[in-house]
Amino acid sequence: MADTMPDTSSDTVQPSLFDRVFGLEKHEYVPVAWSFAYFFCVLSSYYILRPVRESMAVGSGPNTIPWLFFGTFVTMLIATPVFGWVASRYARRQFLPWVYLFFITNILIFWVVFSIAIDSDSDHVWLGRVFFVWLSVFNLFVVSVFWSFMADIYTREQGRRLFGVITAGGSIGALIGGGATSILVVTIGFQNLFPFAATLLLIAIFCITRLRQWVEQSHADDVLETAASKKPLGGNPFSGITHVFSSRYFTGIAISSIIASLLGTALYMFMAQLVAQAIPDVDEQTRFFSNINNATNAIALLGQLLVVKHVVHRFGVGVSMSLLPVASVAGFILLAIEPTLAIVALITVLRRALGFGFSKPTTDMLYSVVTPEEKYKTKNFIDTAVYRSGDLIGTWSIKGFVLAGLSIPAISVLMLPFAAIWGAIAIWLGRDYRSQAKRLKESGVT
Repeated sequence: MADTMPDTSSDTVQPSLFDRVFGLEKHEYVPVAWSFAYFFCVLSSYYILRPVRESMAVGSGPNTIPWLFFGTFVTMLIATPVFGWVASRYARRQFLPWVYLFFITNILIFWVVFSIAIDSDSDHVWLGRVFFVWLSVFNLFVVSVFWSFMADIYTREQGRRLFGVITAGGSIGALIGGGATSILVVTIGFQNLFPFAATLLLIAIFCITRLRQWVEQSHADDVLETAASKKPLGGNPFSGITHVFSSRYFTGIAISSIIASLLGTALYMFMAQLVAQAIPDVDEQTRFFSNINNATNAIALLGQLLVVKHVVHRFGVGVSMSLLPVASVAGFILLAIEPTLAIVALITVLRRALGFGFSKPTTDMLYSVVTPEEKYKTKNFIDTAVYRSGDLIGTWSIKGFVLAGLSIPAISVLMLPFAAIWGAIAIWLGRDYRSQAKRLKESGVT
């Protein structure tokens, strides 16, 4: 529900410097604090485990990466309608904690199985491949569910002001989680990072309950229309898929997602190839990837806290979303000139920082002007299955280019037209975002 937290004009106190810098109003402190903590825990949990996934990909062999993404895509195709069925049948207040409890159980199972394999000195390449697929599903689902919830409880106007600050909670969590992995992994072994990740997700569930209680207390008169409602979303479990193909707005978001994934996957495969050549030890590889993540999140944090709100306010959603495509063009040109691990790492850090600092918060704003069903089902389909289809297209395309004898510079040049198309779509989406808000208001859905 887009207007779960309506603006109030009762605050006559002059806003403080803190409020002006971060875009907060007094009555928003409580929900924003819990939202901040919620996203902190989700991304901290993920970034503890993400470097492990990258090491598993390197250990599996760069040639197997396309198959790993194929397995991820197939898993997403199965999981998306299952999630749609759950969202149709059960209330949001019920299924949100269930999603996290399910993944907590999975993490603990992986911890036990990896520990047994390592203690017995057994080969765990296939276990690593399963973990790669699982974590690739995990990160998209837990983040997608989070942003669906945020779009459900904040208005369009609030989203433009607050999503950057809330996203910063995730970046701080990612920075701390990645830093913990970098410091601890060589000492305790990657398998013993898993309980830390599970604990953080438990805290995220507590944050969900606090946000739900806040909604119930603040909107007692219309609680049936909020995210605290006991009423299921209803509809068809496959409606998230059909909405994408029946709406130019969602089709544009989906195409942008595929191109973003395609370009990111190209860099990912370049890095896997170069890291395998330069860093042979698994724990050292994990530390390297963790340092990449730490640098990314430190830069993204500054953008989320201090810049994105002002860019969206001054130039609009479309311009904010177009920054990453423009940077991608520059990055692939540089990579075509200098195809080294250091340059790949630099471009990866800058692209991810722009993605987390600008593109992700503004893309999630696009869902503040759609219906509750679309916020959960359609967004989940785009963020998971559609996004991973971009990974699939990217990995198999890059593999085909390599088999055809193309070098990293040549492949980088081939990526340039896709980045340009992505930028054009971003500008169009920014314009249609305003039209979508107007249509939704006229239809009586708020």
